[in-house]
Amino acid sequence: MSFNFKEISEQLNKASSDDRGTGVSFSGKSLKLNSEDDAKEVCDEIKKCENMGYLNLEGNTLGPDAAKAVAKALESHGSHLKYALWKDMFTGRMKTEIPKALEYLGDGLNRAGARLVELDLSDNAFGPIGIQALAAFLRSNTCYTLRVLRLNNNGLGTAGGKMLAEALLDCHANSSKEGQPLALRVFIAGRNRLENKGAKALADVFEKLGSLEEVVMPQNGIYHPGISALASGLSNNPGLRILNLNDNTVGPKGAQALADVLHNFKALECLNLGDCLLKTKGALVIADALGIQGNHISLTELNLAFNEIRTRAAESLARAVADKIQLTSLQLDGNAFGKSGRTALRNCLVSSERIESLGSLDEDATDDEESEDEETGREGEDGEEEKETEGSDQDDDVYIEKEQPVQTSIQEKSMKKPIEVKEFMKSSTGENLLLIEGDKVTAFLEYAKTLCQGENCQESEKYVDELLHIVMKVSSHCGSGYADVRIEAERLTDLLYSALFHYALENDQMSKLNNNLLVDLGLIKSEDKSGGKIDWNLEGCFKALEKVVQKDYFPSLTKDALKLFIEKPIKTGRKFVDPFQEVKISLKAVLDKLPST
Repeated sequence: MSFNFKEISEQLNKASSDDRGTGVSFSGKSLKLNSEDDAKEVCDEIKKCENMGYLNLEGNTLGPDAAKAVAKALESHGSHLKYALWKDMFTGRMKTEIPKALEYLGDGLNRAGARLVELDLSDNAFGPIGIQALAAFLRSNTCYTLRVLRLNNNGLGTAGGKMLAEALLDCHANSSKEGQPLALRVFIAGRNRLENKGAKALADVFEKLGSLEEVVMPQNGIYHPGISALASGLSNNPGLRILNLNDNTVGPKGAQALADVLHNFKALECLNLGDCLLKTKGALVIADALGIQGNHISLTELNLAFNEIRTRAAESLARAVADKIQLTSLQLDGNAFGKSGRTALRNCLVSSERIESLGSLDEDATDDEESEDEETGREGEDGEEEKETEGSDQDDDVYIEKEQPVQTSIQEKSMKKPIEVKEFMKSSTGENLLLIEGDKVTAFLEYAKTLCQGENCQESEKYVDELLHIVMKVSSHCGSGYADVRIEAERLTDLLYSALFHYALENDQMSKLNNNLLVDLGLIKSEDKSGGKIDWNLEGCFKALEKVVQKDYFPSLTKDALKLFIEKPIKTGRKFVDPFQEVKISLKAVLDKLPST
């Protein structure tokens, strides 16, 4: 499949403006704003922007004095603000600086009379003291209209989770008195060490809201008591479409609690319980709940990967999705179906015509024998582990004093030997990216060349294809929660994209590159049926492009192609739920601000 990119460019000149309207963005500028003078450029842009709908300060760092200056500008020019996009905004700041900065910004919006729709403070490791500073703001009428709250990777801990829950409950109570009760639709709070206490506190909020459509809470150390509480609270939200509890210890008991309420979510589109230690018993009850004929007909994505699920659950899972005609992604890798289980699974999915949705099973165990001891023995271990890991308020105080950032470095955890590029391509983890020594860019370019040797196809076409795959795997880490991985991935991505585009231009391969880029980003389908599946994290790839598209070397026609296809998911004749909608919207906002060609 190929496209006339000049035609695309002409179409895009007629495209409408960003859904968020007009606004101010300093996203990714890496500004270090300490004093009020440092913030002058930001303040001037705020004052110049009429009807400012959004303010994006992602990737910069604000001290209290700079935040105070921005708050003053918001006070007089922020009344129309609906989207406060303030993720990754306090890199390198002391724990005493962040709360004050947050208080200033909140006060500025309150005085302006703003009514927020979205607040994004993700990737700011401010811990419980950050929530303490935000509490008054979250209770204020500025937040009565909140529909989207993103607090991913903030290090809240159980104490922060409780404070957040109390503030949101107060916001709901206060807003209800004015006849407009808080109606959050999207709540995102992954990587926050909420554990059972934090989960239980937030479950009370969920029950009160009743308006949630998307809840994303992966990697929070929540065990089945917390999961059960969340299930109960979420059951009062019949419009729930997306539930992501990946990498928590749900276990069979938590799975049963979720299974008991799944029937409430008629509009469920995505259920992610990957790496949750469901075991066979838990998988079976989830399968039974999802398999009710005519229920969950909108399901497009089911992730039960890495859950120690054994052979006897294989067919049950396949039957559970047999009538899910909109299913596009079924992730079951990393379990223990064994050869017979995998065969039964595939046969059943072929019979129901759901086989195309099945992801890779490359990491499935090969043994078919199931041991009851293994199936039930972990229950006791879970309980003991829970006692050891579930935090207390005192633990959170220790966290504040030590000022430990959330996932700031992976290097401290790794004492492994250096690796070659070939090994990274086989297992493209963030840790392995850091373990490549020497001139990494040259190593990647040389590796791409070696893959072209002995190929019958035109060498330049093959080289573009292989180097693009390398770029995808490297750039996939640009959304990493580990700062050292993210920074290195961003550096390498910039250099590799530059080399890729220069090569394609010199060798008349730009049409091939533009087409393959859209394919590798999942924006169009490939005509090459033998091509491999996407095995890189597209979220990171889209985040990387936010910065790369602003570089001088990035071709205008490629930007135009991205602008067109980023908002047009592949048409399959079925309703499509895009798991990367958020990062695509963010990238589109950047593209829309670039000069038209």
